[in-house]
Amino acid sequence: MDSGESSDESPVVTKKGKSKTPRKPKASVLKQKSPAEFFAENKNIAGFDNPGKSLYTTVRELVENALDSAESIAELPLVEVTIEEINRSKFNSMIGLIDRERIDEALYGDFETVKAREKRLAKEARFQEVQAKNSALGKKVKEPTAAKGMKGRGEASFYRVTCKDNGRGMPHDDIPNMFGRVLSGTKYGLKQTRGKFGLGAKMALIWSKMSTGLPIEISSSMKNQNYTTFCRLDIDIHRNIPHIHLHEKRDDKDQWHGAEIQVVIEGNWTTYRSKILHYMRQMAVITPYAQFMFRFVADTPDKNVSIRFARRTDVMPAVPLETKYHPSAVDLLLIKRLIGETSKQNLLQFLQHEFVNIGKAHAERLIGEMGPDFSSKTQVNSLTSQQIVRMHQLFRQAKFDDPSGDCLSPAGEYNLRLGIIKELQPEMVATYTASAQVFEGHPFIVEAGVSLGGKDVKQGLNIFRFANRIPLLFEQGADVVTRTAMKRINWNSYKINQTQDKIGVFVSIVSTKIPFKGTGKEYIGDDISEIANAVKTSLKQCCVQLKSKIVKKIQAREQQERKRNLSRYINDATGAIYGILKEASQLHGNANKKKRTELKDEDAQLLQKVSDRVITKEILSEKLAQHVEQVDYEMAMEYATQSGVREEPRENIFLQALEPQNNFIDFQTPVFVFRLFH
Repeated sequence: MDSGESSDESPVVTKKGKSKTPRKPKASVLKQKSPAEFFAENKNIAGFDNPGKSLYTTVRELVENALDSAESIAELPLVEVTIEEINRSKFNSMIGLIDRERIDEALYGDFETVKAREKRLAKEARFQEVQAKNSALGKKVKEPTAAKGMKGRGEASFYRVTCKDNGRGMPHDDIPNMFGRVLSGTKYGLKQTRGKFGLGAKMALIWSKMSTGLPIEISSSMKNQNYTTFCRLDIDIHRNIPHIHLHEKRDDKDQWHGAEIQVVIEGNWTTYRSKILHYMRQMAVITPYAQFMFRFVADTPDKNVSIRFARRTDVMPAVPLETKYHPSAVDLLLIKRLIGETSKQNLLQFLQHEFVNIGKAHAERLIGEMGPDFSSKTQVNSLTSQQIVRMHQLFRQAKFDDPSGDCLSPAGEYNLRLGIIKELQPEMVATYTASAQVFEGHPFIVEAGVSLGGKDVKQGLNIFRFANRIPLLFEQGADVVTRTAMKRINWNSYKINQTQDKIGVFVSIVSTKIPFKGTGKEYIGDDISEIANAVKTSLKQCCVQLKSKIVKKIQAREQQERKRNLSRYINDATGAIYGILKEASQLHGNANKKKRTELKDEDAQLLQKVSDRVITKEILSEKLAQHVEQVDYEMAMEYATQSGVREEPRENIFLQALEPQNNFIDFQTPVFVFRLFH
């Protein structure tokens, strides 16, 4: 045995003198994780960082699914969201668990020692003493702050979240897989979608299984269907398959269509109340054609919340269309997938039908550039890996026309302006929709709005961000919209005070691929110059519109101030002028007695009228007031004549009629909607 072997196997001597043989490392075992297991262990990726944010994300996912479902059948969305608080005793009774009294209090996180209790009571006594002194001196009395107790996991709050819509509904046989199998759904493909990961309610079900162990309940019915599907299920996280408790058909007597989803999860309403309500308000801004009913049912009725976000219009954006990939936006893996899925046989047909902006002539030129190993009749399935790499390299280097934005569905200036007016009630508002632009082969459209004043708007910049028509509430500071509004817009040049005025900044970006940053996908990075420039241009266009309105308002205010100043001095001016005229008439009368003086006829007549009391101080004051009014009117008419031609036409707001709905067709543009009634 050599020295190397003896050193490896020699025992290790410890301090106590006992020898210890080193442990051999265990052989590594290859393990696999299902998609459900991966997201359960990394739930923060999908927005389930903590109980409070999990409650917010659950509401958001259910609401967005409801909107997508209603819009897919051109139905005006009606979404009802209810959050019901469930205390621990009620939750235990739901799962069949009997409450037990504590035996060892010191085991619990909210246990208070005798010393800590004495310290707390002494602090409360000192506070009450100070309050009594302040009350006696007439000073303001502070309200006592709630004691900060240690809340253990066992005392977490539970909530039943219910979302009901009037959308398409779901096929009876597809419901288990739609909710119980992660990374399966109907929204995959290249098109504008609201979802960020394609998880939807599946992540809410995973969180429910992790925090409460209770299944999700789904009721669904489709149009022209005489039954309602009821399904109660949970998910086998390790196998990524649904575990069905009950799946049956029930009578649909009300002829209802849509879906109702109910899930019980752990959450925290107290810390995320403002976020959830803010989300619902912003959703009402970007979708004024939808009606939302939000309810929070607490243990005590005085804490209940009920808010109705009414529908303001029945004009809906067009449904986003699925499009094909742009050659500059594909990678090797995607090309191989398209080759495996295509129904086309030869290379020429494959290039024409699987990509946008490649016509027959362009495809033939590309095939000629690929080399002698390629021809128009080359079988797609026979392409080698080297040939696919050559195709990919050519796609990266060749010129292609930019994709159009026809597949996108922005909210539209009409809806954006209507939503801002409905929710914020500002004094002024301006909107602008930019033309479609492209980054990395994906089209995008930026819509912007800027408002001044309004209800519940703070001084300074109030930024509202939307991506594919959903609000973004977190990580605002790093977003391209925030940085552009704060650093790249000179608000003073547009007569807007950035710190004193109540400014609402609204930016909505729609695209087939939103370039989110971070694991939570809560903000759009500032490093994409195409998007940053489009946001800046759109906001500037809104500011230009507002500047003209602000200048007109300033001029009108100055005109009113000038009129007020003139009116203020009418009495003083009248007294001074009348005094001069009266004195002049007396001097004129005395001069006529001694020696005739030569005056113009009109001057002599004026002095004679003053002398005869035909012109009095009151009459002169009235004439001056009339003159001020006349000058003010003439200036207003002159201003209207000069600026009225450049005035933007007034925008008609369509109010939904109470009579039965008529059949009509909408012809939509980003700026207006033309409605043709049959």
